[in-house]
Amino acid sequence: MLNKIFLNLLTIVIGLIDYSNKRLIIFFLKKKFKNQYLNIIDIGSHKGETINLFLKNFNIQKIFAFEPNIVLFNVLVKKKYNNKKIKFFNCGVGLNEEHLNLNIMIDSSSSTFNSINKESDYYKKKNKIITFLSNKKNLIENKQKISVVNLSKIIQENKIDKIDVLKIDTEGFEYNILRGIKEIDYEKIRYIYFEHHYDLMIEKGYTFSNINSLLVKNNFKKIFKIKMKFRKSFEYIYEKKV
Repeated sequence: MLNKIFLNLLTIVIGLIDYSNKRLIIFFLKKKFKNQYLNIIDIGSHKGETINLFLKNFNIQKIFAFEPNIVLFNVLVKKKYNNKKIKFFNCGVGLNEEHLNLNIMIDSSSSTFNSINKESDYYKKKNKIITFLSNKKNLIENKQKISVVNLSKIIQENKIDKIDVLKIDTEGFEYNILRGIKEIDYEKIRYIYFEHHYDLMIEKGYTFSNINSLLVKNNFKKIFKIKMKFRKSFEYIYEKKV
């Protein structure tokens, strides 16, 4: 029982630390958007952290929110959001339409479609801490079979004509999502905001330079970068060149 309390406290502390980063990101975007009404695509909505920040700080026309974990998805749809402003999707987003296993972690924000390198130093440290605090034997709690969709198909089906912010937080699946976007749909996006991990726990099969090259090819430039505390991870914002 005591260990579970410590785990909850650790989650809260990390959340507060991450929130300080989010405030800087929101402040940065506020300078870009002023009083405009925004269309947001939020891939990896988790428990609604990004949704809440955008609703609180911006004029929202529509948020398209994607959360593959059915447990978290059910939490999201039960919240008292304005359903006219938010459309929820219980699926993953990737390069192709397919079904993949989602590794559900004890700390749900780390859940990933990718394979886990259990020999990496980062995994060993994280596994030791989290399993001790949770009294569980494995950092991976279970798996869920998830439907994965292509973002350009969603854009077409929902007749989305502009995307002010495309936010992606998918624990090592970001490049797959970006590769699946058609050139015509890249033209609709103003800002891309994503997280990238440099530790070796998640077997991504790509590097940051792959993402950067793809975005530069589609006429985007990097305008913001911030390190996530206590992790080998950064958050980036890319802007469409005028």
